[in-house]
Amino acid sequence: MNTQSSTNPITPEIRERLFAFQGNEISEYHIYSHLAQHTRAPHNRQVLEKIAADELRHYQVWRGYSGQDISPHRFKIWKYTLISRLFGLTFGIKLMEGGEGGAQKNYRLIEGILPEASRLAAEEKEHENALISLLDEELLRYVGSIVLGLNDALVELTGALAGFTLALQNTRLIALTGGITGIAAALSMAASEYLSTRSDVSSSATRTPIRAAIYTGIAYIVTVLTLILPYLLFANFYLCLAITLALAVLIIALFNYYTAIAMDQPFRRRFLEMTGLSLGVATLSFLIGFLFRTLLGVEV
Repeated sequence: MNTQSSTNPITPEIRERLFAFQGNEISEYHIYSHLAQHTRAPHNRQVLEKIAADELRHYQVWRGYSGQDISPHRFKIWKYTLISRLFGLTFGIKLMEGGEGGAQKNYRLIEGILPEASRLAAEEKEHENALISLLDEELLRYVGSIVLGLNDALVELTGALAGFTLALQNTRLIALTGGITGIAAALSMAASEYLSTRSDVSSSATRTPIRAAIYTGIAYIVTVLTLILPYLLFANFYLCLAITLALAVLIIALFNYYTAIAMDQPFRRRFLEMTGLSLGVATLSFLIGFLFRTLLGVEV
């Protein structure tokens, strides 16, 4: 292949882009290979192996033009492999899909210079379609149950803790009361989700009642423990309430970021909606606590 022909001149700028393409392709080859090795589903493994092979072939095409080997980005390989193991294959490959979209745009910048760029850009688009077909993880099938547990815990417990903070004004007592209230509500919510899933004929083929209840209960309890933690660590109950509300917003942000990536759901609208509900209920409950404490003259 004549990389220095007059029809396809390889300028220093183009060569630098080729090196960037090579580094990206060889890194993604290793990432997809690692993901394939740790994927149990045969279909998912086959698709990931095919994509890995395509990435290696793309690397070799760009090497034919640049005439130089490029080492993979070790941190990128480690990063996406770890993300996929911690948060699921779907989340990991959706993040990778965003990188694939960037590759398509970069390839199109040199379509008029190198004839291979147009074909490789089309293949990168096929990668996205193949990745989307992998979205069949258990975690995503039970996202509705997780949302139920998270949302209910955030709304109810932030409100309850805000009310308890002003009414009780004792961090240990607030943590005890909030913990008992939260765990009792978690068990109740898990039982309700079990009965709801069991009676829902449309979801019986993809979701089991027991697992739906477990996901809801765990999401609720983890949220409860996170929100009452400041009351176990600090003595100033107003500071504890401020930290708890900040933690609630952080939980909402992290979960909505996850669903935005893994399930292509809008982040901003859902984040603002859940945050508004949680903080709104907390504010109202705080005022109710103040009202009851004033009217009843209770001192703890």
